[in-house]
Amino acid sequence: MTAAKTATVTVRPVAARSTRGAGRGRLSGRQQLVLQLICLAITATVLFPILWIFSLAVDPRNVSRPDSLIPPGASLDAFARVIAQPTSDDISLLELARNSFLLASFVALFSVGIGVLAAYAFSRLRFRGREVLMITILGVLMLPAVATIAPLFIMLNGVRLDLPLVGHVALRTSLIGVGLAVVSGTLPFAIWNLKGYLDTIPKELEEAAAVDGCTRNQSFVKIVLPLATPALAVTAFLGFVAGWTEFYFVSIFLNDPSQGYTLSLALNKMVGAFGQTPWSEFAAFSILFAAPVSIVFFFFQKYIVGGLAVGGVKG
Repeated sequence: MTAAKTATVTVRPVAARSTRGAGRGRLSGRQQLVLQLICLAITATVLFPILWIFSLAVDPRNVSRPDSLIPPGASLDAFARVIAQPTSDDISLLELARNSFLLASFVALFSVGIGVLAAYAFSRLRFRGREVLMITILGVLMLPAVATIAPLFIMLNGVRLDLPLVGHVALRTSLIGVGLAVVSGTLPFAIWNLKGYLDTIPKELEEAAAVDGCTRNQSFVKIVLPLATPALAVTAFLGFVAGWTEFYFVSIFLNDPSQGYTLSLALNKMVGAFGQTPWSEFAAFSILFAAPVSIVFFFFQKYIVGGLAVGGVKG
């Protein structure tokens, strides 16, 4: 009897403590209301610019400031005009999109292809000058892209390509040259992002593969790369976005639509002097320009954010 009473007295405080601990995680009605209002305010702040641009696109009055979200006489004529003739240059929207896609794909593949090799070397190998090289790459990553335009312009302008039906042309005046210039800025980020992720992959997996007879190259291809797929996807996506939205190098390196004008350059050419910008077409072009990347990010945002979070923390 005494033991039973003691057991009962011992259990009651534990149950009380667990009940009090569970109650601490609950929010009161007032706290929930405040939290919901904060979330609604953030949502409104994010959606307002999008609604503003869409209102401009469907407004036939061609005004720079919409006075309502649904303007009078709203129509999609601006989208039709942009698709038919995006700029005054003799180039179609499909050609602009193709050039942007080729540039973005080149940047993504090149950044990931070289970045994962360099990241694996920094993550697994110990060699002389490793720390100096890592600090150098970090310094290049902190350098703004505008500061590299002049040296890259001179360097790429000195490289000549012998193309059929065209002859000798400077590498600078081609999408390949622009892609190499963009890669010079995205590659340092790719290396650091992928290195952070590769550090989280246990080395014991490669050691076990070596015991079974795998070479370092085989373990890299069959073990490391499959495990690093989330980080590779994130790095490729961010490189694709960098190439898709690139404007500085395209505007300075290319002189003619036949050299490979992109969507970003065509969008900038719609801005007119002295307030002559066709705001409806400009807004419609902006939506068409941002829609592909936005849709991809919407569907894969969980993997993108997750890959960035894992790649930034070792453990």
